[in-house]
Amino acid sequence: MLKPTLAFLLLLAGLAPQLPAKLIDNERVTVWEATWPKGKPPTAHQNKYDQVAIELANASVRITTPDGKSKTSSVKFGQASFTPKGVAQIEEGTSDPPRRAIVIDLKDAVVAPLENKSGYPDAFPRDGAKKLLDNARVTIWDYSWTTGKPTPMHFHAKDVVTIYMATGEIRSTALDGTVVVNMISPGLAKFNPRNRTHTEELIKGAGRAIIVELK
Repeated sequence: MLKPTLAFLLLLAGLAPQLPAKLIDNERVTVWEATWPKGKPPTAHQNKYDQVAIELANASVRITTPDGKSKTSSVKFGQASFTPKGVAQIEEGTSDPPRRAIVIDLKDAVVAPLENKSGYPDAFPRDGAKKLLDNARVTIWDYSWTTGKPTPMHFHAKDVVTIYMATGEIRSTALDGTVVVNMISPGLAKFNPRNRTHTEELIKGAGRAIIVELK
């Protein structure tokens, strides 16, 4: 990892950051929605925590690193990325529509593994789920529900942050028969604690989500 130079840190200090919207804040994560409009002052920061980003638009962004090098990269709707703590960089939007993303700060809380004693399979992996990323902090899945096809009853052994990517309604039925209908839309982020057993069914519209399992 490149260490920020003094000149780079001074540049960081001189740039006014674009303030993202805070969506969720608890002992495990802080979740933000951020936008990088083209032509606006760049966003400068140094990561206090490991960080996950889930893209909400097809866009591009210019990244400048402490060695002074800049690179313009394209991002795609639903793309997931991980940036370790300590990374310093300047980010500047370069496209219309602008880059939009859900950004998850992974706090340093230590959580002991939870054994699955439910008698039901783990939530993931499951049929139709694509693994996007897996490291010591998170496993990230891309999953789409099919109308009228309930998922198998399953157990969540991990806390998750779910970012929905479509508009619809998903019915969740717990082991005790409790039913909750969730209205979803692109960019909606939810934190769901572990130790849950349920099944899900898409009952209206479309259903796709990027699901971030916390380790």
